[in-house]
Amino acid sequence: MDIDFPLILVVLTFATGVIWLADLLFLRARRQAQVVEGGPSASASAGAVDEDAEAPKEPYLVDLSRSFFPVLLIVLVLRSFLVEPFQIPSGSMLPTLEVGDFILVNKYAYGLRLPVAGNKVLAVDDPQRGDVMVFKFPNDGRTNYIKRVVGVPGDHIRYRDKALYINGERVPTEFIASLPPVELHREYLNDVAHEIFLTMGNRGGVGEGEWLVPEGAYFVMGDNRDNSNDSRFWGFVPDELVVGKAFAIWMHWESLTSLPSFGRVGTIE
Repeated sequence: MDIDFPLILVVLTFATGVIWLADLLFLRARRQAQVVEGGPSASASAGAVDEDAEAPKEPYLVDLSRSFFPVLLIVLVLRSFLVEPFQIPSGSMLPTLEVGDFILVNKYAYGLRLPVAGNKVLAVDDPQRGDVMVFKFPNDGRTNYIKRVVGVPGDHIRYRDKALYINGERVPTEFIASLPPVELHREYLNDVAHEIFLTMGNRGGVGEGEWLVPEGAYFVMGDNRDNSNDSRFWGFVPDELVVGKAFAIWMHWESLTSLPSFGRVGTIE
């Protein structure tokens, strides 16, 4: 079962904030009044406050909320509007991203969105061809996917014989090396030069077709072209499901049985 961490974070931040604020505005004064009324000086001088009276003890839940609310709020703001970390779970973006890469995603590159709801409240820029983009899988709206943007609204996309065409022009590629069972190529998508894997041999036209990208949507593909579940199979990514732009690898940690490494730290092309 997938855990909706953004929703949990929002709920916890809201709950701890409400408890802390309620205590600050109402409950704390009530506890102090009870101490004054029950203190030894109450009968000696009506309305006088005994300065030596013991301060009322905060309830455990209030103390916990007061401690955690600022931390949760900072995490919520950073994660929702600035930068969010992700881990790569599959090889669909090889050779650009490997299984176990920990990446950073710019959440404001494509505009500020409300956490959980995803509604855009401030437009900044739109995804461009060549961007490595994180988005919610259109078929369930929850699972995070990462692919490369190859088509923007209005583009005509064609994929035939392992070649990508955009608006009738073949996207330039350059053979780099033979690494059985794949070939390494460099693809030049707009101003972005990046590497892709193509499986050797004929796979019977898997993933071939033509598509016209509608307004408010994007066409995405994995860099591991013959081993990627992407727009060729399930369609377009609506703008409201866009999460952000992946821009850096900050750690590689493939499994709990291995040691983390920092040899792949760098920007994502």
